[in-house]
Amino acid sequence: MEVKRFTDNPIITPEDVKPYHENHEVIGVFNAGVAQYNGETLLLLRVAERPYSQDRNIVKAPVIDFTRQGRVLRLIELEKSDSQYDFSDPRTIRYSGKDGTAYLTSLSYIRIARSTDGQNFTVDDQPFLYPETNEEAWGIEDPRVTQMGGTYYIQYSAVSDKGVGVGLISTKDFKSYSRHGLMLHPENKDVAIFPEKVNGKYYALHRPVPKGIGKPEIWIAESDNLLYWGNHRHLLGLSEEGWDSGRIGGGAVPFKTENGWLEIYHAADKNDRYCLGAVLLDLENPARVLARTRQPILVPEAEYEVNGFFNQVVFTCGVTLQNDKVQVYYGVADTSMAVAELSLRELMEELTYETVPESGGI
Repeated sequence: MEVKRFTDNPIITPEDVKPYHENHEVIGVFNAGVAQYNGETLLLLRVAERPYSQDRNIVKAPVIDFTRQGRVLRLIELEKSDSQYDFSDPRTIRYSGKDGTAYLTSLSYIRIARSTDGQNFTVDDQPFLYPETNEEAWGIEDPRVTQMGGTYYIQYSAVSDKGVGVGLISTKDFKSYSRHGLMLHPENKDVAIFPEKVNGKYYALHRPVPKGIGKPEIWIAESDNLLYWGNHRHLLGLSEEGWDSGRIGGGAVPFKTENGWLEIYHAADKNDRYCLGAVLLDLENPARVLARTRQPILVPEAEYEVNGFFNQVVFTCGVTLQNDKVQVYYGVADTSMAVAELSLRELMEELTYETVPESGGI
């Protein structure tokens, strides 16, 4: 299958975005949710900002403090020589010898980038979605956008010292929005809501993060009202070895084809190399897997995918469709945004059926 990376990749880089916070630098604009609105393609960018530190031995961790009157950005200073912390991962600060994150090294929130051609984007100066609750005190990450009629539902990772949960807002104009709280409690992420009801039910993919028994794999849930989710079922598991042996999670919002719901998801191997794959789900029963790609459809190969804030990563939160063209917008190396074009027909041909469907195949 041919993958056409845009020649202007990466299409948005940290250098293209002004910091929102004083004395901070933008270190990442990536993992954007995608929407089409009023003739424009919108990217809901995850913008990660890191506070400057004048001392190489000091790491500053940004946290939104809601305990005081109003909302205050507080910087916690930690010395690299402090043995109770592990600074080896550039994204997180962990407690040494313990299972758990102490702090994050950056604060993420959502800004909108706008384009009339899907390639050249202008980034808004102000955040669209910024932490407003204790459950978001460490940031807002990796949004997905599901359109239902004139309403757009935005699912995102809400991060705090309590863990990573899934927040939900809705908007009609990408100016104002309504908050609906956490749709799934910690520890969970990678939620993608299907764009229409199936047999009277809403469906969503999600990825629990087990701390004991279990693995980080894709599950599916259903709802009557988009707010309260139940009937959770395991959907897609890891392989023993290979490109999807470490963790997998939903990527883009699933889209409808003649043969089923097509979901482009991400997977990491045991060395944290992230690739993209695809799975086909039954139109009438999305909890049933029909087929999946045995090999990844997009792997980190280009320099901007291989080298960055966190190396060897391609990660999508959204796609656009036009006839046979699937444009995949994806984060690269936890740093920038890129886009690649795939043929839907060729992508369907890459699928290997679990069982032969009643339709007789593609």
